[in-house]
Amino acid sequence: MDLEDCYRLLGLRSGASFADIKASYRRLAQQYHPDINPDDTKAKEKFIAVTEAYKLLLQRIPQQETSPPSDDFPVVEHQPTQAARPGTATKEKPKQKTKPPSSLEIEQRLKWRTYEQLQQFLKERRFPQAISLAEALAQRLPEDAEVRQWQAISYQLWGRALIAEKQPLKARIYLKKAIKTDPYNKSLWHEVQRDFQTLEHMF
Repeated sequence: MDLEDCYRLLGLRSGASFADIKASYRRLAQQYHPDINPDDTKAKEKFIAVTEAYKLLLQRIPQQETSPPSDDFPVVEHQPTQAARPGTATKEKPKQKTKPPSSLEIEQRLKWRTYEQLQQFLKERRFPQAISLAEALAQRLPEDAEVRQWQAISYQLWGRALIAEKQPLKARIYLKKAIKTDPYNKSLWHEVQRDFQTLEHMF
């Protein structure tokens, strides 16, 4: 892979700054990360490709710009160590190693990044995409009550949209899913009951 390919994979022009490279990588890594697209082989391949391009560009751009990024999906770089010659003192100060984020921190970053994307989907009324995103996150964080609530709300809003589209049978399925997903959410329960009443008046 040459430099032109790397810039192209990251959607950048040749000679882009480190800040642009980093920003583009973060955006693409989030979009194609396997945790967000668990069953999408093409997305996984794209994620690997942009990561390799990013790593290669880090090695080629000016040294002063290559401070380790604190991305949600960090790239692990292996730097070769140079042994000092026998009988010579090493003048270089030992490099400080940045502490990598813990798995819990990564999970939380992923959770809230996904929440932002979920909110965008719901705002744009892209309910099937919102549900797929919420379900994927729920599989990763099955014990998280907030994630379960987001998933249930996505089902309920899609059910309500289906009512408006005159698809009562399908709407009923998703409204029941909402209650089953978050059965102790009183606010959600009242909203779903109102939706069921709307369904009853359709017949």
